[in-house]
Amino acid sequence: MTAARQAFTRESADARRADLIEATAAVLAEHGLAGTSVRAICAQAGVSPGLLRHYFEGIDDLVAATYQATSDRMDAIFAGAVEAAGADPRARLSAYLTASFRAPVTDPELLGAWTAFWALARSDARMAAIHATSYAGYRARLGELLVACGARDPDRLAIMLTAMVDGLWLELSLDAASFGADAAAQMVERALAALLP
Repeated sequence: MTAARQAFTRESADARRADLIEATAAVLAEHGLAGTSVRAICAQAGVSPGLLRHYFEGIDDLVAATYQATSDRMDAIFAGAVEAAGADPRARLSAYLTASFRAPVTDPELLGAWTAFWALARSDARMAAIHATSYAGYRARLGELLVACGARDPDRLAIMLTAMVDGLWLELSLDAASFGADAAAQMVERALAALLP
């Protein structure tokens, strides 16, 4: 097989896996765990169940891959927000925290998928490991940003701020009219003003 043919085949395989992951996220968001099945995912993706089994060991493997892909996507969004904020450490910290209050992070479909992932993380070891790694990475990056701002005890602050942002994100995702993204960002800013030297 030529190099060009191998590249085309690999890209097609990656694209098919990505399509199945995207379809799984959509089904989880719309139907929850109870309505997520091989049949529903394949209908959403417009493929046969055989194709799913070709790329994934089964539905559990696909849901875990979807959680990992969603976590990676969020990491990229947060990293992009930090880079767009420029060189000022305080602006970078603020951008990292408040990115959770803007699209696509506040997409209602994402809330449905996240709640399914969180539910599975309580009972499935592989999902729990993805959750632990994802949140540890988020807090570690947040800790680095806090250190750059001169924070004392950045590990504890990272835990507290992560919980605050998650709570505000959840409320915004459930009811965007409750207080709004700008108010959420202002709450985070007030917390940072009180916590940072």
